[in-house]
This record gives sequence, C-alpha cells and structure tokens, in this order.
Amino acid sequence: MKQIKIKCPAKINLTLEVVNKRPDGFHNIKSIMQMISLYDYLIIKIKHAGENKISLSGNSDEIPYNEKNLVYKACELFLKEAGIDGVDIEINIEKNIPISAGLAGGSTNGAGTIFGLNEIFKTFNKSELNNLCAQLGSDLNVCLNGGCTLATSRGEVTEPLPVIEKEVTLIKPINLGISAKEAYTKYSLKTEKPQNNMTEKMLEAINNNQDIEPFLYNDLEYAVFGDYSELQVIKKAHPNAVMSGSGSTYFVLENLKETKLNTDYLIINNLEFINDGVSIA
Repeated sequence: MKQIKIKCPAKINLTLEVVNKRPDGFHNIKSIMQMISLYDYLIIKIKHAGENKISLSGNSDEIPYNEKNLVYKACELFLKEAGIDGVDIEINIEKNIPISAGLAGGSTNGAGTIFGLNEIFKTFNKSELNNLCAQLGSDLNVCLNGGCTLATSRGEVTEPLPVIEKEVTLIKPINLGISAKEAYTKYSLKTEKPQNNMTEKMLEAINNNQDIEPFLYNDLEYAVFGDYSELQVIKKAHPNAVMSGSGSTYFVLENLKETKLNTDYLIINNLEFINDGVSIA
C-alpha cells in the first residue's frame, strides 16, 4: 500500500469582478485570489485491486462521500487520463474549511487529490496537471498553483503575482451558506452593474508595493448583500470586511482579537497569507 497526506489551503478573493456571461453558462471574471493558512487535509491510500475502486470518508456530515464529491470526480479523471487500472483508492477528507463559504474548500480538495495522486504515480507535468484541474472547476488551478494569483476567464486561467504578507481573519454566519449559482444569478439580475476596475487598481498597487486595502472589492457581495441581514450585521460591526467568492464568508486583513458579533458567527483568526498551493503535509 502507498499512502500520502496532502495539505489543501483555503483561498480568499481580494477582488472579484464579473466581466460577462459566457455561452457555456459560466461567467468570465477578473479576480485576485490569495491562499491563506486554513487547511483541509487528505490522506490518500492506494493498493492493487482487480478493478478501479474509489472510497471516500471524512469528518464532516455536510459533504457527500460519493461520486458527487469533487474529490471523487478528480480521482476518476486522473485515473482515466493516466490510463491507470486495477487500483483501490481510499481518501479520508479532514474538513476545516467551512462549506459553501466562498473559500474554495471543494476546489482545493479536488486540486489536492490530483496533486497527491500525481505525487504517487508521477504521470503528469505541471502544465498537464493544470489542464486536468481546468476540466473540473473554476478555482482548482488557483489552489494548485498557490500564492497570490490573477485569475481570469472563468477562473482557470492564472498568472502568479508578487508575494503579499498580511494577517487575515475570517467571519462567517454559522447558519448561512451561499452557492455560486445563487450569487451569479442575482448579479445577472442587477440592472446596474458597477464598473469599478478594482482588479486593475489592485494590480498596480501590488506591483508598486502599495497598500491593497483600498481596492478590496467583490461584485458578488454587491449582488447578495441586500438579501441577507447576517451579512449586513457583519458589515456594521466591521466596516472594512469584504466578502470572499460567492460568500457567505467575510474577511478582514488583520488578526481580529475582539468583535461585537455574537455566537451566531464563526470567527477564525490567527491566519495569514501563504505562498503555496496544495502540497505534501
């Protein structure tokens, strides 16, 4: 039996601007994404078998452990593209990244699966791994490559950006998750769509080693903010907080030690920006 443990970091969107809707139903975006020091962990075990078998387990009762899970889909795709047959793959998923939170928890697990399997089988180069990730979802390439990244197209086209050092705290309503489909649908229904060009402004700030905080921005926050009092409460308590992805998680670029928010909100502090993507734990 072969075994490997993979560390899968969460991401936040420092900017997220929706460009337009694509013929395939996705949206073209411009986004600066940053990996942070909050991790899920995968333990991948592989042994010989008569035919390919994939089994998932984990510590969360909020995710499926079957073919609907992105980890399962990543396994299937890897085995197919690598032409591998006769293996029994068991993967245990330790979830620490909140679900439906805009933090790429599913995507980082999918990218971690592809990366981990490739560490065992040594089949694909980095470019080929990126091609596999792009087939599975929009954020997997960012999670594979890590650090601070400019993501365009539907999020799978990535360009590395200079290193940023920041502390970060996450704030999430415990009982609220927002799907990407809901957030993008609500954005599409908005008659007025802001053209703030914050991604370009932040790129200039990063390249000139200037403060990025004035340019933190998310079009999807604009789309869903009015529909959820929980988000409005966060913004009232912490005016500098910005939503990540499709939400419902907000973040502030400081190690938040005190808050006026009650126990209906999950606060994850003592986090920082990291320069890695998925990696061997």
